[in-house]
Amino acid sequence: MAIDQPLVPQPGDQTRIHNIGYRNYDGPRLGRAYARRSLYSQSLRGAYGLGRSVKSKVLPMLLFVVMCVPAAIMVAVAVATKAKDLPVDYTRYAIIMQAVISLYVASQAPQSVSRDLRFKTVPLYFSRPIETADYVRAKFAALASAMFILTAAPLIVLYVGALLAKLDFADQTKGFAQGLVSVTLLSLLFAGIGLVIAAITPRRGFGIAAVIAVLTISYGAVSTLQAIADAQNATSAIPWIGLFSPVTLIDGLQSAFLGATSAFPGGVGPTHAEGVVYVLAVLGLIAATYGLLIRRYRKVGL
Repeated sequence: MAIDQPLVPQPGDQTRIHNIGYRNYDGPRLGRAYARRSLYSQSLRGAYGLGRSVKSKVLPMLLFVVMCVPAAIMVAVAVATKAKDLPVDYTRYAIIMQAVISLYVASQAPQSVSRDLRFKTVPLYFSRPIETADYVRAKFAALASAMFILTAAPLIVLYVGALLAKLDFADQTKGFAQGLVSVTLLSLLFAGIGLVIAAITPRRGFGIAAVIAVLTISYGAVSTLQAIADAQNATSAIPWIGLFSPVTLIDGLQSAFLGATSAFPGGVGPTHAEGVVYVLAVLGLIAATYGLLIRRYRKVGL
């Protein structure tokens, strides 16, 4: 309660209670959309350590350089030797560099969400106009965008280099477009999986270890089973086994519909009919990870 006049002090008492003039805020109210965009921008910058300490920039920037350097070397070789084609297809590059991509998502997914969980700041977000879906969309979109930058940048290097080497424009443009579609799906899939795992625990170290374990163990197990199937001439089983790892899901999808050469044992990729199953599996996993994040943060925000 505000008091218009100060209290009359008693002898020896220096206490004063004044009317400090509380007023309602009458400035602009930018609403949920602005809050969602701000959270997206802040999260995207944080994925590369921008606006944070120098130590926070080292790993993401180093991984970005590691992703781009091989592409630059390939371009230099193609230009110097006047090659008629690039040594690696656009759709193959991300599969070859999957270890770097997995390390990036393992390091940045916990950074994006674990600190909010650990320091219990998520309810503070939800005390404002922002809602659960806004928080999840912003975080999901930010990490997927960061991963798209990581995976698309070397493709741009390859494409520019191919044009400088005077390779066929139409052929290179088609391959570049197919590569962009592939890394877009890869970015959405890996971002969703990484965020779901990281949102389980407020401990960043546990989140990093769990993401690495899921991505590497699943790929190792699937590759081993595919190799066994190939050795036993059970080639029809190879595409179906590929459904159980994020990396092989993308590999199978792009070999079925994006003109990529399959990295499966014996080069046995899925047929178009089996490729439809790959598309449904990828889209289903992306939708499922989004739904799980919504469910997780509805509980956290209580």
